[in-house]
Amino acid sequence: MMKSVVVDKIASVTQAAGLSHELRISTDIPSEEGVIIVVEVLTNKANYNTLELTSGRMAKLGKGDIVVGALGHRKALFGYSGHVPESLQAGDVIQMLNIGGVLGICDSVNPDKGKPFDCRVLGVVLQFPYLGERIGVPARAGIRRLDFDAPLDAHGVPVIALAGTCMEAGKTAAACSIVSRMRHRGLVVDAFKATGVSLRRDILAMADAGARNTMIFTDLGVITTTPGTGPALTRTMLTELSSARPDVIVFELGDGLMGTYGVDSILGCEDIRRVLTAVVLSANDPVAAWGGVRLLRERFGIEPCAVTGPATDNAVGVDIIREQMQVAAFNALSSGVALGDHLIEAVGLHAKPAKALAG
Repeated sequence: MMKSVVVDKIASVTQAAGLSHELRISTDIPSEEGVIIVVEVLTNKANYNTLELTSGRMAKLGKGDIVVGALGHRKALFGYSGHVPESLQAGDVIQMLNIGGVLGICDSVNPDKGKPFDCRVLGVVLQFPYLGERIGVPARAGIRRLDFDAPLDAHGVPVIALAGTCMEAGKTAAACSIVSRMRHRGLVVDAFKATGVSLRRDILAMADAGARNTMIFTDLGVITTTPGTGPALTRTMLTELSSARPDVIVFELGDGLMGTYGVDSILGCEDIRRVLTAVVLSANDPVAAWGGVRLLRERFGIEPCAVTGPATDNAVGVDIIREQMQVAAFNALSSGVALGDHLIEAVGLHAKPAKALAG
């Protein structure tokens, strides 16, 4: 059965679908990752109660809101964990698993976030791709589908990857500091996020810092990355962004080196490692920094170019990292210029800014 519905808020996970606030929905719902659905919020929350809209703005959610999101799973250390149900019908109650609009059955709650929003399923969003025909098909997230056989060609562009010991280790702040300093030095920087759960906040921050072009895995129809999708996503975005010939690409590996989103599978691919000019590690404390550096060196054969994150919040952590791990350490917030300059020199771009500025 098809009917019309007016929605209040359209989550950023659905951005590529270009939806309006008046939609056609069906109660014949395919319960698959990436399928776009409409739900009614059933509860109120005092914290973790916002939704990232397609505009990038954060809007407060509350009981009674009619919201568009997408089905997906999540396995987050500091957030909710959940899965896509085997089947889904109108009237079923599911949960909002993140602030990007990912919807599924919550399996585990983080006490700091409280219980997730409960949401009643209204239906699947229909799109009408066939000209002149009112044949609706279920809408899905993403501009196009991921090609798992996508080749990798970085076109000789230097590539800087940011990996973390876990989520909320300061990766995005470091990426933004690096991008900002490179732009101030006259370099053209493109950026992307390779792994995580759909939320555009991080690539929007990189764009605000000066990145020319940005991408995220959601653009390729992936709601939450896995070891199975991570390498193909990384190859695809590296190839696409480098074809526009930026001076450098900066990308963030969401979550941590020991997580479920595919960071280890990406770093485990020899062809991807070959195009990584520099890897920056974000760590929450000196012990995490020690473990992260050791993982990079021993498991992946990668020598980190620098360590940043809360482990470098004062001189004590910086000195421990430099002396005991023999790795450069910079705090992205207080020493962002030094971090950026270190990366510019490390990837061999120190001779380019004068030419870029002259143009």
